[in-house]
Amino acid sequence: RTIGDRIGEAKASGNLGNTLKILGQFDEAVVCCQRHLDISREQGDKVGEARALYNIGNVYHAKGKHLSWNTAQDPGYLPQEVKDTLQKASEYYERNLSLVKELGDRAAQGRAYGNLGNTQYLLGNFSEAIAFHKERLAIAKEFGDKAAERRAYSNLGNAHIFLGSFHISADYYKKTLQLSRQLKDQAVEAQACYSLGNTCTLLQDYEKAIEYHLRHLVIAQELGDR
Repeated sequence: RTIGDRIGEAKASGNLGNTLKILGQFDEAVVCCQRHLDISREQGDKVGEARALYNIGNVYHAKGKHLSWNTAQDPGYLPQEVKDTLQKASEYYERNLSLVKELGDRAAQGRAYGNLGNTQYLLGNFSEAIAFHKERLAIAKEFGDKAAERRAYSNLGNAHIFLGSFHISADYYKKTLQLSRQLKDQAVEAQACYSLGNTCTLLQDYEKAIEYHLRHLVIAQELGDR
């Protein structure tokens, strides 16, 4: 501010916003991120504007998740305050998405699609969540981003469970399992086995369910995860 560097001020405000978000001070975080957005627009900085929109979406997303921790309910059955907060997150992600499309930034589009999928899932809009996660998956494959691909498969599996499409869920979870082994991520492998065990139970394939749950148990013991 002293040297009149507006872009620098915008970036610093954005960083403050992200830090306050991590500290759980969501309302103050929004103020800082909004300042980032306002200055970026004033300076005609499209990249900064896109970042600020994404960051505000993240703050509302984090706030919505934080508020919903107190209500241990299935996605879609949320108090109005939580719904409104997640809806705001979704709106900012949408605005970010349309701007990064304009900028031709595929990687940023991938991030926006993933977060839109997650917010729609929490809001109980499972078909919309699936559409967004499929876009996320396509971009992850485009970039050869195995970790993002793995997350997309997992999220697609979760959303299909709520639509009662258990066979489709099982297929996605198997892909999650395959990739977690490729990535040598044992914690995620255990999680995938757990999801597959539950899905096989829903499909009444109890032998397979036992197999997956035993694998989950073995990894949990190996990791010393009580």
